[in-house]
Amino acid sequence: MRHNLLLVRREPGPILSRMILPLVFLTLLRPLYTAAQGPAAGTEQAVVGTVVTFSLLALSISGSAILTERLARTWDRLRASAAHPAELFTGKAVPAFLALLTQQALILGFAGAFLGLRPQHYGLLAAVLLSWSVTLLGLGTLLGVLARSAGELSAAYDIGGMLLSSLGGALVPLSVLPHWVNVVAPISPGYWAAHGLRASLAGDTAATVTTCAILLAAGVVCALAAALRLRGRGSRLVAL
Repeated sequence: MRHNLLLVRREPGPILSRMILPLVFLTLLRPLYTAAQGPAAGTEQAVVGTVVTFSLLALSISGSAILTERLARTWDRLRASAAHPAELFTGKAVPAFLALLTQQALILGFAGAFLGLRPQHYGLLAAVLLSWSVTLLGLGTLLGVLARSAGELSAAYDIGGMLLSSLGGALVPLSVLPHWVNVVAPISPGYWAAHGLRASLAGDTAATVTTCAILLAAGVVCALAAALRLRGRGSRLVAL
């Protein structure tokens, strides 16, 4: 974990951009949402859209943590060390998980301090953020395992992030989108993240718990798929 935190500290640009750009986006786009939906609903839509969209774009944080090791040919050195596979994944996962949580907390903290966002239940909101971060971590890890180059990874989180966010009704309410979007929306993790954020902001415990369970399940499925890809027949980590 110290090693991976050191790598982040030496190259802070990508993470700083994921922290600063959402605040600029939220500040500039909020007037458009409030003009269309009113102050309260518009602010909530702007905040939810910003959190979901930019957290999906932040898949690069977890994906690149593995891909850079593969491209630098240092993954084999990690496999040959005395570290257990679980330790390797923990060392990669914890810094990325903290970065994802920090990004989301920064957006919501900014909205609460300067835009008047007032969640009804902070505990429910924290549960959604933790569950959503697990989903992002699993999905980002899977992308980092499957991508064969930095360009492929970039295309995956840029195109995939915007697609999943848009299909999930984060940027534009599903009520004004075509009917077919409403039909396919539940297949997008962004849909459940947006649904959970709105439920937690409104203090809806039942909807929040259901959403958290779905997000956690999605994260576990992605993580298992990544682990299976990384294992050979003898349950040893394989070179990619």
